[in-house]
Amino acid sequence: MTIELPIDIETVKGFLDNSEGEALYQYALQASPLGPCLEIGSYCGKSTIYIATACRKTDSVLYALDHHRGSEEHQPGEEYYDPDLYDEKDQVIDSFREFRRTITRAGLTDTVIPIIASTNIASKKWQTPLSMVFIDGGHSLEAALGDYRSWAGHIVKNGILAIHDIFTDPEEGGQAPYQVWKMACASGLFKEIEKVKSLGLLRRI
Repeated sequence: MTIELPIDIETVKGFLDNSEGEALYQYALQASPLGPCLEIGSYCGKSTIYIATACRKTDSVLYALDHHRGSEEHQPGEEYYDPDLYDEKDQVIDSFREFRRTITRAGLTDTVIPIIASTNIASKKWQTPLSMVFIDGGHSLEAALGDYRSWAGHIVKNGILAIHDIFTDPEEGGQAPYQVWKMACASGLFKEIEKVKSLGLLRRI
């Protein structure tokens, strides 16, 4: 499948496989006529490009939620630390500058609504129904559960819940997203659609 994206996706920092991105695009294209989409964990905008490109086609919008201080694995000394994203002056990770450049280069500033906050703060008074929620934030159990519990209830009927980095084998990756996936499947609120590599997709019933 070939998707026409507004920029070369290989120029965008991130850890999303292209086949996973294409699946996000296709499901966002289906779901977004029902309402806005939300992604949790935008990082530098790779998944944002896929979802927002679909939203633009349906005249919808994407809320891109990220505190932009990096997850546990992005911090100095950790496996996915990127020195290009480190703010030497404030001595913190700051991925928002790179995210904003990505969205601007892609011409998606009229489709993407950045929310620079934690899940707990952003969801506290949230009332807007969502057609699709993509969970790809912090991978600790506390963070992943917090994302699911904060946002799953806002997904409309026939909307999509997408969860990234689902690994059944602990040798392949962290188990928190997998635990959340199992919780969603057992909740009675969602029906499993398919898995694309480490991306799990469910539909609200």
